[in-house]
Amino acid sequence: MTYVGGVPDEGPARFGFIVSRQVGSAVTRNTVRRRLKAVCAEALPLVRGGASVVIRALPSAATADYATLRADVVRCLERKAAA
Repeated sequence: MTYVGGVPDEGPARFGFIVSRQVGSAVTRNTVRRRLKAVCAEALPLVRGGASVVIRALPSAATADYATLRADVVRCLERKAAA
C-alpha cells in the first residue's frame, strides 16, 4: 500500500517505510525494508520532486521475491507519484 503527499518541487522526494510485526520476525522485516529501499532508489527518477512517499508492507511482502516487490512498488509509484 502506498501513500503520497507533499508539495511538488520542494526539494528531493522522501520515502518512509512501515513494516509491522505482521510481516514476520525482525530479520524478515529488515530484509523487506532493505528490499523496499533498493527498489525506491532505482525508481527515484519516476517520482516527482518534493513528494513524500510512505510504503506500508503487507504480510505477503515477506514471501515475495525481489522482482515481484519491484513490480508492485513501481506500479504504485507510476500511478500515484509520477514526475
